[in-house]
Amino acid sequence: MKPELINVLALAYLGDSVFEVYVREYLLVEKGIMKPDLLQQASKSFVSAKAQAAFMQEAILKQWLSEEEISIYKRGRNAKSRHVPKNTSVFIYNQSTGFEALIGHLYLLKKQERITEIFELFKVFVCENEKNMRKI
Repeated sequence: MKPELINVLALAYLGDSVFEVYVREYLLVEKGIMKPDLLQQASKSFVSAKAQAAFMQEAILKQWLSEEEISIYKRGRNAKSRHVPKNTSVFIYNQSTGFEALIGHLYLLKKQERITEIFELFKVFVCENEKNMRKI
């Protein structure tokens, strides 16, 4: 099945899982964090809706994404979800959903190299902006 035919919220569901694996591998392998409680705390900076939304704004501004990738992101961002976010605004939650839909779409297209490129940009972005994102 073509990813563009899959419900965008299902793509976001998949993308969330795929992205979380990238984050966990990074924290374990690159950062060397081994304790579960420290892993959980460190992962918050990467898997938060705020971080993903802020990253997407930066990625679009700095033209890190193709037009096709932006289109997929917007499809996810504009999807109507019945889920009401608890700790963030609907606006930020929707942007995060768009990010996750993009990752899910790329995963189904077997574009792991592109996901890795995006994750590398994301890691740098989070590390440089971690303090600012806590204020959002």
